[in-house]
Amino acid sequence: MCAQLPNPVLDSISIIDTPGILSGEKQRISRGYDFAAVLEWFAERVDRIILLFDAHKLDISDEFSEVIKALKNHEDKIRVVLNKADQIETQQLMRVYGALMWSLGKIINTPEVVRVYIGSFWSHPLLIPDNRKLFEAEEQDLFKDIQSLPRNAALRKLNDLIKRARLAKVHAYIISSLKKEMPNVFGKESKKKELVNNLGEIYQKIEREHQISPGDFPSLRKMQELLQTQDFSKFQALKPKLLDTVDDMLANDIARLMVMVRQEESLMPSQAVKGGAFDGTMNGPFGHGYGEGAGEGIDDVEWVVGKDKPTYDEIFYTLSPVNGKITGANAKKEMVKSKLPNTVLGKIWKLADVDKDGLLDDEEFALANHLIKVKLEGHELPADLPPHLIPPSKRRHE
Repeated sequence: MCAQLPNPVLDSISIIDTPGILSGEKQRISRGYDFAAVLEWFAERVDRIILLFDAHKLDISDEFSEVIKALKNHEDKIRVVLNKADQIETQQLMRVYGALMWSLGKIINTPEVVRVYIGSFWSHPLLIPDNRKLFEAEEQDLFKDIQSLPRNAALRKLNDLIKRARLAKVHAYIISSLKKEMPNVFGKESKKKELVNNLGEIYQKIEREHQISPGDFPSLRKMQELLQTQDFSKFQALKPKLLDTVDDMLANDIARLMVMVRQEESLMPSQAVKGGAFDGTMNGPFGHGYGEGAGEGIDDVEWVVGKDKPTYDEIFYTLSPVNGKITGANAKKEMVKSKLPNTVLGKIWKLADVDKDGLLDDEEFALANHLIKVKLEGHELPADLPPHLIPPSKRRHE
């Protein structure tokens, strides 16, 4: 079934929603088609695969397990959403998250941990709002991931081409190995049976002889099924020239294509998913982190640092200011008491030294302490000092 909507989100991406996964007694009902095989077909062609779980009824059924296994070799496309996380308490959410990661670790066989986004992805009020900030941050991360898809589509197609080339190369080695083992006259059927049964050993032999990664081989079970109906005597022998062409393509042509793709992308207008929920929290007071951390006081008439300045002034005048300013060495003695790493304190110094004279006056020192407080409260520091944090005396110079 296909639905077309006049929605700007769909100008840049198409969304495929699969039928729900069956669990419990429902798993015994036949769908009438190979569900896992259909998903595998789509997995080869899409840019992102999102697996959805409900936090209050976490269950990886047999069918779901089969589906995830069918997505083998596409693990880089997989993201996981733990939805309805507002329906359980924080402690329970931690347990559910841990259980989900453990279950996925047994099925998704990759060294990298799959990215899980936690939240409540609908427009209803949060039932338990304790983790609101976490949910907002996770939602923004997921949105950014989806928004980057059109921009990186060409590179992903290139990656798929590399995968197919490597698979074709392995396929050639498998077919030629089977051809080589076949007798010329008698006992062809019995030998064929033996070769199909021992296909795993043939895989290992090819892996050793040609230094091929196990991940480049096709599914063993599927290959065995397909080989049952084939006439091995009609298989082609290995053609080294063709393999050399593939190797040359992987070593040289792909590198050139990669450069060309990057150049083309830089000349094209910025591609990102727009509209719908993607625009809902981008700007304005409901943007993620608005009015928090370094954004606190953004709409205030008074300088937000001013309310704590008397406290910071007391410390400032104990640090031997000369002509109303303290040196970096004296400022450092006080700033290191925060126990923040030097890399962070260095960034705070850079932001606080507004006039770039290598010294701090009382306002700049108060600003440095304000930014230390922002960081200690768990917020990120801004890349550049926001206009509302510039000390009042420095604004006049501008």
